[in-house]
Amino acid sequence: MTTLAQALQQALATLQHSDSDSKRLDAEVLLAHVLGQPRSHLHAWPEAQLQQQQLALYRQLVAQRARGEPVAYLTGKREFWSLEFEVSRATLIPRPETELLVAQALAGLPAERPLRVADLGTGSGAVAVVLARHRTRWQVCATDRCAAAVEIARRNAARLQAPGIGFVVADWCAAFADCSLDAIVSNPPYVAEQDPHLMQGDVRFEPRTALAAGAHGLDDLARLIQDAARVLKAGGWLFLEHGAGQSAAVRALLDKLNFKGVATLPDLAGLERVTSAHKTD
Repeated sequence: MTTLAQALQQALATLQHSDSDSKRLDAEVLLAHVLGQPRSHLHAWPEAQLQQQQLALYRQLVAQRARGEPVAYLTGKREFWSLEFEVSRATLIPRPETELLVAQALAGLPAERPLRVADLGTGSGAVAVVLARHRTRWQVCATDRCAAAVEIARRNAARLQAPGIGFVVADWCAAFADCSLDAIVSNPPYVAEQDPHLMQGDVRFEPRTALAAGAHGLDDLARLIQDAARVLKAGGWLFLEHGAGQSAAVRALLDKLNFKGVATLPDLAGLERVTSAHKTD
């Protein structure tokens, strides 16, 4: 029989030449997933023994991780805003950077008004779910052009008790009438098609359509801003996540369509990642 401590050592040996920069964490998360226990269980009971079926599954998952597959896809879950979200290969893996986007929307929009807010390109539904849980008076609508992603977002909303979210399979603002939204919050694709990072790390396994957007990574941002000018009410707000080097280009797109109050905020690393603006009255 193999103990938890031994299984972890074997996993680290398998992951030794992988490109992961968190090998021990990966090994522990995968083992905890197989056991259905928190990671603290591994440290509390290192001499506990794995059943053969558990050991076989663990070795399979570790081998997949060694080939580069994201831990989130192997476990089917990822934490965002201290909530556990179901993810799959149909969805982008939620990232800590996107919490800044959510925080700015929560801080910048009136909490007590019954706003109609859209999360465009919802993926796993992480942004929509957090907004709906924190602002029960808002009517949140989440859209994605991928039907499989929308179904996962529905399940996350139900499990995480985020009532009242409307889910629609649609491309950006196609589901909304002119001047019908109070705010749009979106983390669209913004990576350049030929960016070498698309061939590295976890992103190799994520849906390309959720990551890449044209030669300069601005195609979807430009279209979204154009559509937002149509569907936002007068004075309506737009909150966008974008690449660290795209803030000037995003501000120029907003200025061109006469958005006002254009402001870009840095993330914790000091990189400009979220830009907000409001439609002219």
